[in-house]
Amino acid sequence: MIPFSFYLDKFLNYITVEKNYSGHTASNYKKDLSEFDAFISSRGGKDIKKIDYFLLRKFLSALSERQLNKRTLSRKISTLKSFFRFLLREGIVESNPASTLIYPRLGKQLPKFLTEKEVKTLLELVQGQDLLSKRDKAILEFLYSTGARVSEMVGLNIESVDLIAGMVKVKGKGRKERLLPLGEPAVISIKSYLDLRSDSSQALFLNKRGRRLSDRGVRLILNKYIKKSALSLSVSPHTFRHSFATHLLNRGADLRSVQELLGHSSISTTQVYTHLTVDSLKDVYQRAHPRAR
Repeated sequence: MIPFSFYLDKFLNYITVEKNYSGHTASNYKKDLSEFDAFISSRGGKDIKKIDYFLLRKFLSALSERQLNKRTLSRKISTLKSFFRFLLREGIVESNPASTLIYPRLGKQLPKFLTEKEVKTLLELVQGQDLLSKRDKAILEFLYSTGARVSEMVGLNIESVDLIAGMVKVKGKGRKERLLPLGEPAVISIKSYLDLRSDSSQALFLNKRGRRLSDRGVRLILNKYIKKSALSLSVSPHTFRHSFATHLLNRGADLRSVQELLGHSSISTTQVYTHLTVDSLKDVYQRAHPRAR
């Protein structure tokens, strides 16, 4: 019997080489499928050609017992569907046992965002003239100025940033490139940080050891300033992306432009932010209109 890991490696090679999926996405697929491999191994193993719908249901049932949230379960189902669809395309299996798996019903979850005042408070917290303080300031200004994903930011090299033109080229999902404008505060902060650098690294943002900064490193940096602030909020780097989109729409930007800036392949993904702006308009109406109450 050919081990499951053989097919897993073939699938991971396919999504990274042929489909150009990001390393982050491939890592999630690997994690989900390794978990499935451990599940079938604990039951004595099974030939991949004999895996059926009922075994997949037992796996999902075991996951449900761990009280995973619905979005995590949905992702794992999507992983199984993609994996067996690939095996079917390659002629390894005769049918896709995951094709009829049903996604759990998800409630509409609006993205959390900061107000303009809260963003200003956070940005003004970053003080100091040392290298790490300059770096932290540049990171927060960059995230809010561009709306980029944290994975896009940490993957940047210095050559991707044009401080004179105020533009940056990022690689998004599927390794698609897009140009993003940089606001003046972000340009000034990045230049100030780079001017203090004396290393030869091509990475735009480095950790204190002089290596490329990681996603987790950015989260730790942000958490440090959240703790310093009076904001009782749960804020992640992605919150800056949500805030970026919401503030643009609140100030009159059109949805298509925001879609382009965020790198969304579908306008429906961007439309979630219109719900936030409608709520904002309702708040203004309730506060300002004499006959609102």
